[in-house]
Amino acid sequence: MPLGWLGPGRLVEDVVVVLHGGRVAFAGTAREYVVARAAADPDPRTGRAALEPDEVLRVDGFVMPGVADRHVHIGLSDAAAVLAGGVTSVRDLGWPADAIFPLAAASEGPSFAGALVRATGPILTCHGGYPTAAAWAPPGTGLVVRGPEEAAAAARWVLARSSLGVVKMAMNGEAGPVLSDEELVAICDATHAAGAIVTAHVQGRGEAARAFGAGVDEFAHAPWSERLPDDLVGAMARRMRMVSTLDIHSRGRDTAELRTALDNLARFAAAGGPVVYGTDLGNGPLPTGIHVGEAWHLLRAGLPHERILQAMTFRPLAPGEPGDVVVLEGSPLEDLNALSRPAAVFRGGRRTR
Repeated sequence: MPLGWLGPGRLVEDVVVVLHGGRVAFAGTAREYVVARAAADPDPRTGRAALEPDEVLRVDGFVMPGVADRHVHIGLSDAAAVLAGGVTSVRDLGWPADAIFPLAAASEGPSFAGALVRATGPILTCHGGYPTAAAWAPPGTGLVVRGPEEAAAAARWVLARSSLGVVKMAMNGEAGPVLSDEELVAICDATHAAGAIVTAHVQGRGEAARAFGAGVDEFAHAPWSERLPDDLVGAMARRMRMVSTLDIHSRGRDTAELRTALDNLARFAAAGGPVVYGTDLGNGPLPTGIHVGEAWHLLRAGLPHERILQAMTFRPLAPGEPGDVVVLEGSPLEDLNALSRPAAVFRGGRRTR
C-alpha cells in the first residue's frame, strides 16, 4: 500500500495523487479520491470528470513532493542528472548573468530535460573580493560594486533580470576584502524595497554579526568559521533563514568545520529558526540528485525526520501546486537512506524517470 507524505502533518496511507495540466489536481487517500471524483463537475472542454487521470501509475512506495536544492551552481553540474536523482528544482546561487539567466528561462519550457532552475545571477562583491579570484568561478560570477549607490543599483539590476527575487552577496573575510557596512545596508535596503530577500555567503570572524546587523535575510551556508554567540543565534532565528550545505565540510569525514557548522545550525534550529536543504552542488564531488548525506547531517543537527522532509521540499502536494512528485522505494521517515532510492520522478506533471 503506497504511503504519502503530502506536506507537514499530512502522512496518509493508500495515497492517490492526480496530476493535470502540470499541477496537482488531487492529493489524498483513495477513499477521499472516490468521494471527490464523484462530487466534481465534468470538465466543460472534454466532458470527462474533472479528476479523471490522464494516466494511471500504480506504485508501492513512498510518495512525497519533489525535492528542492536551495544552493547549487548548476553550471558545474548536470540539470538532467539532478532531476533523475529526485531533485525537481534548484536555486543557483552564483553564476555569470549571460549564462545562467537564459538557462533558467529555458528550464521553464516543457522540452527542458532537467530540474527547474531559478537563479540569483552574479554575486555582489567588492574589488578583489570573493569570488572574483576563486578557481571555481568563471569571469562574471562576481559583480563588483564601489560604494553604496553602486551597490544598491547592482541589487536592482540583478532583480530586474531574475524571476527568483533573491540577491546574493559575498562576505568572505578569509578570501580577501569585503563589502563595507554602508554597502551591505544599501544592498539590503534596495532589495527589501523591491519585495525581495538577500542571501549571503558569510565566512570569517565577525561576518555573521555584520550580516545580521545589515539586514541579511538568509545565510547561504550554515556558518562554519566561528561558533556564533548564543544571543546572536537566537536573534537570527527570529528573523532569518539558514541553508544547510553541511556535507561540503565533511564528505564522509569528521572535520572541525563540520562540527562548528552543525553546532551553529543545531542551536539555530532549536531556537525555532527555519532551515532549508542545500548542498552547494558543484563544490567538489557531491552527488547529483538527492544527497542523503546532507539529510543525515540535518538529523545529527537535531532536526526530526519530518522537519528534514520539510526542509528538502518547497511546496506541499495539494490542489493547484506544481506537479512535482518523487516516489521512493521506502519511507525516509523510518530510514533516511530511502532518499537515495527514487523509483519515479515527476516534474511539471510529466514522468521523467
